[in-house]
Amino acid sequence: MKVMRKDTIIKKNHVDYMKAERIFSLKLSTLLLFSSATPFSEDQARVYTAEIVSAVSHLHKCGIVHRDLKPENILMNADGHVMLTDFGLAKEIDESSRSNSMCGTTEYMAPEILLSKGHNKDADWWSVGILLFEMLTGQPPFTHANRKKLQEKIIKEKFKLPPFLTSDAHSLLKGLLQKEPSRRLGSGPNGGDEIKSHKWFQSINWNKLEARELQPKFKPDVSGKDCTANFDRCWTAMPADDSPAPTPTAGEHFQGYTYVAPNPWLSSV
Repeated sequence: MKVMRKDTIIKKNHVDYMKAERIFSLKLSTLLLFSSATPFSEDQARVYTAEIVSAVSHLHKCGIVHRDLKPENILMNADGHVMLTDFGLAKEIDESSRSNSMCGTTEYMAPEILLSKGHNKDADWWSVGILLFEMLTGQPPFTHANRKKLQEKIIKEKFKLPPFLTSDAHSLLKGLLQKEPSRRLGSGPNGGDEIKSHKWFQSINWNKLEARELQPKFKPDVSGKDCTANFDRCWTAMPADDSPAPTPTAGEHFQGYTYVAPNPWLSSV
């Protein structure tokens, strides 16, 4: 993994192009739109959640917190495996520090972020719990049209566990959706390994999963690596405007600008 800092790669009127894997085909949110009436089975959700847990665990071991985990930021490749994207809100945080930024998407934000108590990697595990709940039920556990009331529900209300889920799924959701971050599953010294060892993931071979040897239940219908059939037309119909190249004088001193500010120390000598 290579970490590139925005403050060093972005310049005015100039863009550095970065080549990324050209295999993304479908957003997890697209699947969830069709699944609100018929949510994922636990077997379907298990592999997706395991791949997300594996990716987030790797980020945390690298000292990075994602802070914006949501279906729109989880892409699926042509083989049906999921990948994390959009690291615009990601931050490098060590074990002893916390961030006080108010960031993320409200439905998936941890209570400690909304309360401005300071947050760390534990906030990502809350978001993973919200994602799992949404995959299994068709919607997040906390919803409201009014953002302020939604925030109050996340901070104060208990979520209801659907009776059709297994006891192991109940246990995992309860562990991930602990409002007190220090009690949240994954907050301990073993981090993501605490989640991987949960009974709900008992059937997952983590070595095979991380080697992409476990096949998901769903495989997108794509004709090739350049297929855009699963992309929204509002994006594929947009013109691909290029960014202007930097001028030869970019970054140099202004031409013909000769003013020099007076130095009070020199004038007094």
